[in-house]
Amino acid sequence: MRESYDFSKSVKNPYAKRLKKQITIRIDEETISYFKEMADTKGIPYQSLINLYLRDCAIEHRQLETTWS
Repeated sequence: MRESYDFSKSVKNPYAKRLKKQITIRIDEETISYFKEMADTKGIPYQSLINLYLRDCAIEHRQLETTWS
């Protein structure tokens, strides 16, 4: 490693703020357990798995069909 680095010509990453955004969301225990188990079998963190699933829903414009009893 060098003793010092020259960052005078560096540029901020224009995509840094678009990478991820931290939010608070309420998810029931059963749903979290489901994604944690699936994440264990896939070998990825469960939050990443939830993000992948939600991103897929958004890309495919999936609509939730609900029936209220």
